[in-house]
Amino acid sequence: MSRYRRATVTGSSYFFTVVAYRRQAILCDEAIRLALRDAIITVRASRPFVIDAWVLLPDHLHCVWTLPEGDADFSTRWMKIKRSVSLACRDDYRRAEWLLASKLKHRESTIWQRRFWEHRIRDENDFARHLDYVHFNPVKHGYVPNATDWPYSSIHRYVRDGMLES
Repeated sequence: MSRYRRATVTGSSYFFTVVAYRRQAILCDEAIRLALRDAIITVRASRPFVIDAWVLLPDHLHCVWTLPEGDADFSTRWMKIKRSVSLACRDDYRRAEWLLASKLKHRESTIWQRRFWEHRIRDENDFARHLDYVHFNPVKHGYVPNATDWPYSSIHRYVRDGMLES
């Protein structure tokens, strides 16, 4: 069995990429968005973290989180979030033909890829670079001409709070 080495520095900020299974363009669907929002609220109630930046695209999402001092367990948070969304949306998004032996063995849904990618933020410059990457990702992928045109992004909070110009 593979054993992935993950950066685990407590109280750090992390950049994440989480991808839909087979790159399905489903993550902006209302049912998924609402389930994701509810899952995050539920997980944050028991395992707090700060969402510094977020963008939800049709087939993947990027975000930057800061964990509390003494806590580096982002993996459990992602497991709980993904599981909650999978359970909430299973009736509408289950694709029986995609449930291969490996997916059945791991009790996985057909909404998410098995793993996620993380990067520990090293310093303020790295933090700023990743916030820009998150916020401008919809432009990079050609969804909108301006980052503020994308509705599923924390860029709107940054503009509202005067931290970015629109």
